[in-house]
Amino acid sequence: MIGVIDYGMGNLYSVSKALERVGVPYLVSDKTEELRKADAYILPGVGSFRDAMGILRKTKLDEFIHEAVREGKLLLGICLGMQLLFEESDEREATAGLALLKGKAVRLNDSDAEGNRLKVPHMGWNRLTFHQESPLLSGVEEGCVYFVHSFYMSGVEDEALLASADYGVCVPAVVGKNNVYGAQFHPEKSSTVGMSILVQFTKMAAEQKVKK
Repeated sequence: MIGVIDYGMGNLYSVSKALERVGVPYLVSDKTEELRKADAYILPGVGSFRDAMGILRKTKLDEFIHEAVREGKLLLGICLGMQLLFEESDEREATAGLALLKGKAVRLNDSDAEGNRLKVPHMGWNRLTFHQESPLLSGVEEGCVYFVHSFYMSGVEDEALLASADYGVCVPAVVGKNNVYGAQFHPEKSSTVGMSILVQFTKMAAEQKVKK
């Protein structure tokens, strides 16, 4: 079972519908006693990094997430949810994140190296470039996925960078280290490529459950 962590700032409907299409059992909850029934977790997110971390701390869901990761359960952060996995963000003012991965969220540039103007937030389809093999990307092709974001992760460790997209800078698009994964784009809105990644995540969760 996949647990979708509800802290009031996630794209819960689209993630839930995507999991229904994949055909896996899931639950959506903000209660740790309910979430503990799950075998793996998705942390969605839309909006402000600072507000999101404030809610996670107030509800102690940050502690629950760390506990689940220590237990070896898989975690997938989506969009803002991916950024929350890292050490901090400089949105508005420096705000500490969950620090499960190394890196910092910084604002996208509004122009590229040649001086061409870029729209921020970055909204639309962009092509993935894979950097290394990962179970999460097994069988997934380097297609286009759908982004909606104003910040991107800087300082990501080479071994954690699984795929990127080009938007004036190299935007880490898929990250992963140990049992912690993230997608800067919305896999649930990204057609075949995005759904393939969600399918792989659920397969990894099922395989992990069997091993236990």
